[in-house]
Amino acid sequence: MDRLDNTIRPYAWGSTTAIPRLLGVEPTGEPQAEMWMGAHPGAPSRTPRGPLNEVIDKAPEHELGERTVARFGPRLPFLLKILAAGAPLSLQVHPDLEQAKEGYADEERRGIPVDAPHRNYKDANHKPELICALTEFDGLCGFRATDAAADLLAGLDVDSLKPYVDVLHAHPEDAALREVLTAVLSADPEEMTHTVTEAAAACARLGGAYAPYADIAHHYPGDPGVIAAMLLNHVRLQPGEALYLGAGVPHAYLSGLGVEIMANSDNVLRCGLTPKHVDVPELLRIVRFEAGDPGVLRPEASADGEEVYETPIDEFRLSRYVVTQGAAPHDLTRATPQILLCTAGSVRAGDQVLAPGESVFVPAEDKAEVSGAGTVFRATVAA
Repeated sequence: MDRLDNTIRPYAWGSTTAIPRLLGVEPTGEPQAEMWMGAHPGAPSRTPRGPLNEVIDKAPEHELGERTVARFGPRLPFLLKILAAGAPLSLQVHPDLEQAKEGYADEERRGIPVDAPHRNYKDANHKPELICALTEFDGLCGFRATDAAADLLAGLDVDSLKPYVDVLHAHPEDAALREVLTAVLSADPEEMTHTVTEAAAACARLGGAYAPYADIAHHYPGDPGVIAAMLLNHVRLQPGEALYLGAGVPHAYLSGLGVEIMANSDNVLRCGLTPKHVDVPELLRIVRFEAGDPGVLRPEASADGEEVYETPIDEFRLSRYVVTQGAAPHDLTRATPQILLCTAGSVRAGDQVLAPGESVFVPAEDKAEVSGAGTVFRATVAA
C-alpha cells in the first residue's frame, strides 16, 4: 500500500481551522475547504511511486483489479474528500448518467471550452455523493413538503413572497415546486434583491427555524438562492450520520467537517448562493421536483466490525471501523482498490501508522489489515 500526500483546496467557503485541527497543525489563516484523496486529474494524490493517476495509468488491472476495470474502465471510479465548510456552499444539483452523457456531448459539439465559466458539463459522468459527519454538520437536502415550505415563507410576512405561498398551497406538488423555483431564479434581479433583503431581516428577527437562512443571507446578500434554499429540508447531522445525494436532488452544505465520497466527476448545475454561472433552463431539466424526507443514514454494522453506509450505486462504497487497542486486526483485503483514511486516534494499516487526516491507497488484492486504537474510513468500489 502507498501512503498518500493529498492536496488541500483553498475554496473561499472553507473553514480556516477545521482541517488544521484534524491534522494537528497550526492554521495558516487561509480557508482550507477540501482535502482530495484519489486519482482525479485536477489534484491527484501523490505516492512514493508518483501521482496516483499516473500509477494507475501504468498498470490499471494490477492497481484496480479486473472487475473494476471491466465495469468502470481504467480509472479509479471514486474520489474521497475531507470537506470543511466554514460558510455555505452553492445550492446545486448533479445530473444522472444519461443526462451527463447527453449534456457533455452537446457542449462538445457546440465547441464550448471545458474551462469556460458557462460550461455545465466538465465530463460525461454522473456525480452521486455521500457526506458523513465528523462534527455536527448542517446542510440542505431535497425539497420540503409544499405545505411546510409555504408555511415557512408565509411566516416571514413579506408581501412579494405571498404569490409563492399561494402557488405552493394550490398546485400539485411537482408543479408547485417547479413554478416557484422557476419564478425565484427568473425574477427581475433588482426586485429579487429587495425581496431577499426583506426576507433576510425577517429571518434574523425570528430566529429558530429561520436562523440557518439568516446565516445564508449574511454570506450571500440579495442572492435568489436564499429564497430557493427555504424550499429545501434543513438537516443537522450528528457525528457518524450521513446523507446520500442522488441525481437531481438540490442540496447545499452549510457548516461542519465531514468525509465525502463521490463518483469521479465534476458536473454541477447551480441554483444560487454563488457568483458563478446559473443556467436556469438546464437546471430545471435536471432537478427532480419531489418533496420528501432527506433520509439521514446511519451505518449498518456487520459481524466483522465494519459499519457500512448503504447507497444504491456501484462507483463507491464507504464504511468505517472503530478499532480498539489489543483487539485482533481487521482483514480488509479486497478484490477492488481501496483508500483507508484515519479520522481519530492512531491506526496501523499494514506497515503504515496513520494519524488523523492521513491515508493510504491499497491496490486490488493487496493484503490490508488495520489495528490500533481509533477510527478508519474505508473507501472502495461496490461492484
